[in-house]
Amino acid sequence: MRMKSYVNKDNLFVNPAELLPPLSFPDGFIGVNIGTALSDMPSPTQVVALLKAQNIRHVRLYDADRALLLALANTGIRVTVSVPNDQLLGIGQSNASAANWVARNVIAHVPATNITAIAVGSEILTTLPNAAPVLVSALKFIHSALVASNLDGQIKVSTPHSSSIILDSFPPSQAFFNRSWDPVMVPLLKFLQSTGSYFMLNAYPYYDYMQSNGVIPLDYALFRPLPPNKEAVDANTLLHYTNVFDAVVDATYFAMSYLNFTNVPIFVMESGWPSKGDSSEPEATLENANTYNSNLIRHVLNNTGTPKHPRIAVSTYIYELYNEDLRPGPVSEKNWGLFDANGMPVYTLHLTGGGTVLANDTTNQTFCVAKEGADPKMLQAALDWACGPGKVDCSFLLQGAAMLRAKQCCCSCNICFQCLFPEDGQVSRYL
Repeated sequence: MRMKSYVNKDNLFVNPAELLPPLSFPDGFIGVNIGTALSDMPSPTQVVALLKAQNIRHVRLYDADRALLLALANTGIRVTVSVPNDQLLGIGQSNASAANWVARNVIAHVPATNITAIAVGSEILTTLPNAAPVLVSALKFIHSALVASNLDGQIKVSTPHSSSIILDSFPPSQAFFNRSWDPVMVPLLKFLQSTGSYFMLNAYPYYDYMQSNGVIPLDYALFRPLPPNKEAVDANTLLHYTNVFDAVVDATYFAMSYLNFTNVPIFVMESGWPSKGDSSEPEATLENANTYNSNLIRHVLNNTGTPKHPRIAVSTYIYELYNEDLRPGPVSEKNWGLFDANGMPVYTLHLTGGGTVLANDTTNQTFCVAKEGADPKMLQAALDWACGPGKVDCSFLLQGAAMLRAKQCCCSCNICFQCLFPEDGQVSRYL
C-alpha cells in the first residue's frame, strides 16, 4: 500500500509555457481511502453513514467488497474499486478473467453504485515486480470489458505507483522514472493518454521527511508557510517550491515529459500523516497529522495546482478513513486514520476557508459520542429520539431490530448524533 517517496532538499518548478493542454479534471476534490484491517470493522451501513455524515463524496476501496458496494448504492458517492495485487496475474493473462472480474465487481453494481474508476493493483513495480510484465495487459483487458458494456466513458482505468519509481527527484525538472521500467511505463502512459485516464500516484511527504536525515525541514513537509529565502528553488526552471507534496507531483510531471507524455493528469491516490508513532517516529503526532491533512485539503480545494502546472488541480485521496489496528509494522502504521472504529474523530481538522469536506472541518466542532459503559437501554432511547423527533436519517440502521447489541448501538449513536449536532463546540459525551 504505502511506499516511500524520495525528494531532495530543494524544490522547484516549471516553465509556464509548458502548461498541459486542457485536461478533463479542472476542479480538485478530496477523497478518502477505506482500509479494513480493523479488529472491530464497522458494518458497511455504518461506514456509509459516516461518509454521509462527514460529507465525503469520493472514496477508494482496496478491493471491490460486495457488501460495501451495495451499501454505497444510491448515495451518489463516487467510488474507485481496486483489483487486489493477488488477482493481477490472472487478470493480466486472461481477457476472460478480466471480463468476469468486471461483470462481478462493476457491472453488477452500476449505475446504482457510482463507480468511477478501477485501480488495477497497487504499487506493482515496487512491490510485485514479477507481475509487471502483465500490468498493461491487465489494464487493457479491464478497459476492454468496460468498452463492451459501454462503461468506458464513465469509468477510468489506471494503476497506483509509489513515488519511489522516480529517480533523481530533486530538482523536479531533472526527475525521471527508473529506466529499467521503460518497457512497462511507456505503454502504460500510452494507454492512459489514449483512454483519457490519469496517472495514479502515492505521495507521502512524511516518509520523505523521515528519510531525509534532517535535510527536509518539517515545516516544508507540513505545508507550513516558509520565508522566501527558505523556499526550494529549481535552478533549471526557477520555480519556487513551498512544500514537499508539490515537488513530488511536479517531479512526476517532469518524469512523464521526459518520456514525451505531457497531457496525462495526476491523481494522488494516497497521502496523509500518522497521528501516533513509536520512539523512532517522533513527528508522528496528532498535531502534525492535523496540520498536514488540514493544509493538504485546503491546498487541493483551492485548485492552486503546482508550480509547474499552477491551474491544474491535483485531486487527492487521504490515507485513510479509519485507524487500522491490525496492520503490521511500527506504531505509525496503525494510526493514519481520521476516525476510530466507533466513528469518533481522531482529531478535529482545521479547515477554515477550505470548504466543507468533512463535518468536523472547523476549529470549534462538537462531536457527541456515547459514554463508555452507558446503559444500552438509554442508548437505544437516545437513538430512537435522534431518529424520530431529531429527524436524523437513520435508514442505514437495520430495520426491525428491537434492541441493537450494545457495541453496535454505541457506534450507531455516535454517527446519528454527529449528524444531529454538526456545528457546536468540542467533543462531548452524552448519557
